[in-house]
Amino acid sequence: MQIENPFFNGPGIGLGCMNLSHAYGTPLSEPDAAQALNAAFDMGYRHFDTATLYGGGANEKLVGKVLKDKRQQLFLASKCGMAIGQESGKKEIDGRPETLKSQCEASLRRLQTDFIDLYYLHRLDPQVPIEESVGALSRLVDDGKIGAIGLSEVSAVSLAKAQGVHPIAALQSEYSLWTRNPEIAVLDACRASGTALVAFSPLARGYLTATLTDTGSLESKDIRNIMPRFNAQNYPKNLALLDEYVAIAQEAGCTPAQLALAWLRSKGDFVVPIPGTRIVDHMRENLQAESVTLANETVTRLDALINQSSVSGTRYNAAQQAEIDTEEFA
Repeated sequence: MQIENPFFNGPGIGLGCMNLSHAYGTPLSEPDAAQALNAAFDMGYRHFDTATLYGGGANEKLVGKVLKDKRQQLFLASKCGMAIGQESGKKEIDGRPETLKSQCEASLRRLQTDFIDLYYLHRLDPQVPIEESVGALSRLVDDGKIGAIGLSEVSAVSLAKAQGVHPIAALQSEYSLWTRNPEIAVLDACRASGTALVAFSPLARGYLTATLTDTGSLESKDIRNIMPRFNAQNYPKNLALLDEYVAIAQEAGCTPAQLALAWLRSKGDFVVPIPGTRIVDHMRENLQAESVTLANETVTRLDALINQSSVSGTRYNAAQQAEIDTEEFA
């Protein structure tokens, strides 16, 4: 059964809001973050993605405060099931129905809205069957609090289980030239079921912009410092792939970032990249990738150049890997 997909009513590229408040060093000040969000809306972004986790709720508060007057003109996505624990102060995964319900109520308050267009289960809780978590989200649909259900970083098997309870509008997963895990099974599963594949980190956390040449410049709290692909052993090897990559971008008449986004969009209309940036010029550059169309030969060259076999290092460390349910290459 094909599911009517709301993403296709606006630009095919959305904005990931996380790094305004979370994971990439010092968060922006509220005035600077507000300026960035307003600029994003003004230049044409309509799909804004946030989560309970980001900044311990600060990102949802920011998005809600800045965009509340534009609420009827945008597609708002958020997530539950992973949050900063009030007592532990650490990230906690909890997919119990009562937790998801309470987190949704809190998200609605922070976002200053009575309705979230798309609400994801941010991570699968291994202690809770996915059918129970999705059942709770289904009741939120029935109550008119959310419009559609999404899943994040789950396998095709988990997607199928969830779809047995309620239609899944979107599956969010890391997907880029250097993270091909969705191509194992999830991409085909989404295509077959009419589920959008929402690609986060489509620019490989900055790598595919060809501007991050020295990871020593990263702030101490930047999440990339604990990711194996960015360490001193692996990153120089990965940088060596970029000379040819940049040359292909020049041949295609676009920037390296636009090349990465155009490659993703070549994988199907149901693939929706949500690059995240706090720099307004980069937001504009990313959105303009909608107008870039790649020749089949170019896509083939990119596929062969940067992939799971040519990239050095795993995408996550052991602790991060334990949190996800996605298929892995042998």
